[in-house]
Amino acid sequence: FHLCHRFRNPGFLTSSLPPTHLRNRKPISDPCNQCKTKISPFVTLGCFSNLFMEEQSPVIITLTASVTAGAVIVCDRLISVEEVLPDLKEKDMAVFILDDKYTTDGIESLNEKIDQASDCPLPVSLRSSITLEDNFIYIYTSGTTGLPKAAIIKHSRALRGCTILRLLNISADDVVYLTLPLYHSSGSLIGICGAIQIGATIVLRRKFSSSQFWDDCRKYNVTVIQYIGEVIRYLCNVPKKDNDRDHKVRTAIGNGLRADVWREFLDRFGDIRVCEFYGATEGNTGFMNYVGKIGSSGRTNFIMKKIMPFNLVKYDIEKEEPVRDANGHCIEVATGETGLLISKITHINPFTGYAGSKNLTEKKQLRDVFRKGDIYFNSGDLLSLDSDNFIYFQDRVGDTFRWKGENVATTEVADILAMVDFIQEVCVYGVAVPDHEGRIGMAAIKLKDSRELDGEMLYNHVVNHLPNYARPRFLRLQNSIEITGTYKQRKVTLVEEGINPATIRDPLFYLSDTKKTYISMNQATYDSIVSKQVKL
Repeated sequence: FHLCHRFRNPGFLTSSLPPTHLRNRKPISDPCNQCKTKISPFVTLGCFSNLFMEEQSPVIITLTASVTAGAVIVCDRLISVEEVLPDLKEKDMAVFILDDKYTTDGIESLNEKIDQASDCPLPVSLRSSITLEDNFIYIYTSGTTGLPKAAIIKHSRALRGCTILRLLNISADDVVYLTLPLYHSSGSLIGICGAIQIGATIVLRRKFSSSQFWDDCRKYNVTVIQYIGEVIRYLCNVPKKDNDRDHKVRTAIGNGLRADVWREFLDRFGDIRVCEFYGATEGNTGFMNYVGKIGSSGRTNFIMKKIMPFNLVKYDIEKEEPVRDANGHCIEVATGETGLLISKITHINPFTGYAGSKNLTEKKQLRDVFRKGDIYFNSGDLLSLDSDNFIYFQDRVGDTFRWKGENVATTEVADILAMVDFIQEVCVYGVAVPDHEGRIGMAAIKLKDSRELDGEMLYNHVVNHLPNYARPRFLRLQNSIEITGTYKQRKVTLVEEGINPATIRDPLFYLSDTKKTYISMNQATYDSIVSKQVKL
């Protein structure tokens, strides 16, 4: 029962493009069959087809049609087509564009041709030899710390993603509101595939809108919402209304929710079951917080560890590798300590790697971890485990930095800064300063509307709540903070630009212990810091 069969008789789709144009609940089997008829001459069993799209129902129809025709899907954003089209043609990939407004030489939109095609189902024999170990889809990683990579998702892995909604007691009677990108695993595997598997109704919006979110939920009787990254915080930032609790949403599913935002969300919008999970697109393990413990990314137990073995091991931030003992083996951290999440690669929990260079896949594997010959997946994430077996996400290894001999977790510092009432959004990262060892804490801050930076108040706050080594020494005020297509903060550019006023137009400030405030920073100040006349 791989996904080809699960999608043979897909359920119902409620399309919302925009939501004001809601159609009646309508089976999508006919348009899927039409699409299969049109694309089948271009795809063969196991071949690759690239879908370029905006977030809309034709994506679901074409994805379903491609899978049931036996193709492997590579999903990407429409805006990236010009960049990769030459490579796709060179590799003889079938390319489908699902947007009538888009034109490029040699490629035309499928939409009109699909409408004219036959709606008779294609024979099952076209996909009869596909197994659970065949490729289902390539999904690009978020690219929060660098360039995205195309993760290989097999049918067996996709089926696991499909089961998440069922495990959370989501049924065919539910209405799932989806505003996440469909080219990412949360939107495609958990949202779309999961809803199709259980027969739930899907309400799609082309693009997330914090101002229209709850109006959509009320209008379409939404019972389940999905979030990722900063989405919930955006909802909490919208001005309060008298009808904030007037909705039927009972479950929210996603990852990346900060504890303070979690509490604010529940206090404002009512008794909603928040199911926070941890998982990487390409990873071979994951966790789910079924009980709603605020701040936790999931919970584990003895049975789960036997099925999906994982460990949290000591990690050297400076060397950017796990710490090993005299025998060359990794060292587990104690309960409550932060460690690198690694998960054993087995036939039950394989790591299928990335498309392209084998070096990309090899870099994510750790060998001879606890005994000679064993292989583990390196998640690149720092987590902790408490005495009740709750898992807590701490930071990405590329984000955590070392200053004055101490490790600084950027998420913990960001949580403290977010408590200040004039701060709307904050992104913490470490920057290199010429002639100084290690990386020094810096925070990009977006202020709330009509508010100004109070340097003295912020100084007192960080001194009272953070140890000396963790206090951000530099501030950068921004009108907006860059995020990825999956609503996660992207720090790469901020880290590269550093603290030099000569190359940064945004207002910069530095922490002054002598004046007990954050002071505006100019080129003369920067030169004094570099020459160590001003001590950090």
